[in-house]
Amino acid sequence: MKKSITIITIITIIFSVFPKPSLAIEDPLSFSNNRFGIHILFPQELSAAAQLVNSSGGDWGYVTIPIQSVDRNLEKWQEFMDDAKSLHLIPIIRIATYPRGNFWTTPTIFDHLDFANFLNSLSWPVVNRYIIVYNEPNSNLEWGGAVDAAAYAQELSYTIDAFKRVNDDFFIISAGLDGYAPQRGSLYQNSYQFLLDIDKAVPGIFKRIDGFASHSYPGSNFSESPFLTKQAGITSYKTEEAFIKNRFGRGNIPIFITETGWQRGNITEKQVASFYQYAFENIWSDKNIVAITPFLLNGQASSFDGFSLLRPDGSPSEIFSSIALLPKVKGQPQLIDEVVLGKYAPPVAVKNFQRAQDKSFIIKVSPSWKAFLNWLFGQE
Repeated sequence: MKKSITIITIITIIFSVFPKPSLAIEDPLSFSNNRFGIHILFPQELSAAAQLVNSSGGDWGYVTIPIQSVDRNLEKWQEFMDDAKSLHLIPIIRIATYPRGNFWTTPTIFDHLDFANFLNSLSWPVVNRYIIVYNEPNSNLEWGGAVDAAAYAQELSYTIDAFKRVNDDFFIISAGLDGYAPQRGSLYQNSYQFLLDIDKAVPGIFKRIDGFASHSYPGSNFSESPFLTKQAGITSYKTEEAFIKNRFGRGNIPIFITETGWQRGNITEKQVASFYQYAFENIWSDKNIVAITPFLLNGQASSFDGFSLLRPDGSPSEIFSSIALLPKVKGQPQLIDEVVLGKYAPPVAVKNFQRAQDKSFIIKVSPSWKAFLNWLFGQE
């Protein structure tokens, strides 16, 4: 009984006097950052992804992966997060609805709440919980059959509020847009007009997001040379960044190139490999680029096999090998860890605080707090 009273007293003092071990989003460019990443479709692709993005001196690279609203399976996605942690991969989760016929359905009025609560229930590997809010909504194919910038703006606003309400660690990224979409009624909307309409519907929305996703694809049916100097193509993120700064007053926004890549067919695998090498070394090196996750690691199970970095038998292509050989850095993101305080610890008001099934109390903290609290409670 005396031990429990002592623990309660110590914990109360700690969380009254010292800063709470709660965390908020970190500037991903304030520490060593491995900008190399890859877009995957399925959690089982994580091991191959790690071999690509953490090669040649790299560590803690990125993976972009979609999660559908009909696939909120707690066991599946916690296993994904655990595997990402063990493989030193930083997840970028793109929330999605589900396809119906030729279109992806529009979100329901509950999706932003359900996604926020579900993804907050998972134990993530790093402090920043990167979330992309849907995909290319300036295309009717991605938004229920009709483009609606105002509807997307409202959904983005609701999603920001819902995620930040449950946890400040969520790093909200606006959707990458189809940079080649024509201005064609309700079917497609030019990406820059779409951005203007978003801000018109929800003024100031671009000052509330934490990052901006860009789909900087090469032109000419995904075969254009990276040696060309132009405002579109694989450098379109620069034009988008300047547009957001000049029109909406949001400067120095972190950029996530979550889709890009060349399609084999009009060009050879060897050419694609050389294009990637040149782009990573000479184009995608701006200081505010957080991650480049080319589309796609494995397209064999989809209609995107022309973009795949793996061959049909699962072996690395020349493209994969070329990217793997590029020098990388060891990323040093702030990590999350767990400390079990014991059954007698009081329900202190800290973020990421929960009671385990055995009635012990758990908090999720940075490694420095973990070392201190383990010392305090005599745990190894």
